[in-house]
Amino acid sequence: MSESFDTHLQELRRGTIVLACLQLLRTPGYGYGLLEELQHHGFATDANTLYPLLRRLEKQGFLTSEWHTEEPRPRKFYSTSADGVRLAETLTAEWTALTSAITSLSDDTPTA
Repeated sequence: MSESFDTHLQELRRGTIVLACLQLLRTPGYGYGLLEELQHHGFATDANTLYPLLRRLEKQGFLTSEWHTEEPRPRKFYSTSADGVRLAETLTAEWTALTSAITSLSDDTPTA
């Protein structure tokens, strides 16, 4: 695939990672575990993308965090806040509407 093709795919996926994180973090989780969970669900991303995203969503009030220090390795656990839940619900509704609109475009495409 061409570099411009890859760029468009990356742009499309970027917004889906936000929604996936908000949905998955309704159950508290830490960064590396979230990376694995995202991968398991088909949302390939890397740490250099995820960690800044988590910090940004926390700063915006859509995630909360707390350190868990009971284990030998302290971990910062993130959870979707009430505002984050509302954002996830709004984004999900918008995603559903967009999916329907894109599907209708494909359905209207004449066959050659």
